[in-house]
Amino acid sequence: MKKILLSIVAILAFSFANAQSREKGAIELIPQIGYSSANYYGEESLDSNTLSGVSFGVGADYFFNDRWSLRSGLHYQTMGAKGSGGYEEKLNYITLPANANWHFGSTRKWNLNFGPSFSFLMKAENNFGDIKDQANTFQLGLAYGIGYKIEVNDKFSILIDLQGISGLTDVPKDSDFTIKNAYSSINVGGVFKL
Repeated sequence: MKKILLSIVAILAFSFANAQSREKGAIELIPQIGYSSANYYGEESLDSNTLSGVSFGVGADYFFNDRWSLRSGLHYQTMGAKGSGGYEEKLNYITLPANANWHFGSTRKWNLNFGPSFSFLMKAENNFGDIKDQANTFQLGLAYGIGYKIEVNDKFSILIDLQGISGLTDVPKDSDFTIKNAYSSINVGGVFKL
């Protein structure tokens, strides 16, 4: 009886450990939503506070092997900052990341991703109205993040991750000093293996 139970436990453990392994060419789609925080940074001390918002989008992972994938997708993100006296600047971007994604841990449930992100300005406003003509319409950024997958079954998991972007290009078209976006979000998403 003891041998039978040990055999069943070993089979289940082996199945569970290998259920999430991804082979070359596997694709995962990840619709997700999150809570975001953004601010400006630059060469001068900026008197700004964090701007909170909601982010959402669809990510995708293309696997080269069980450890590495290419993560991309389309994400709607609000960046900008709050200033003193209730002043606010909100910049809405559609962002396309192109990140190397390293899957680690004994069951590859953890991932660490990094790479460039390409953001396209959709809307820019402050308390006084539209400021899109004063802002650069493209932002190059450095994206990075870490996440963990909770397996539900072989075809579906839940992903919880923390993502960040450091803007490498200036926000305004013309300025006497550097103003760039700093962005982070905590997200939850469904992982669908195709």
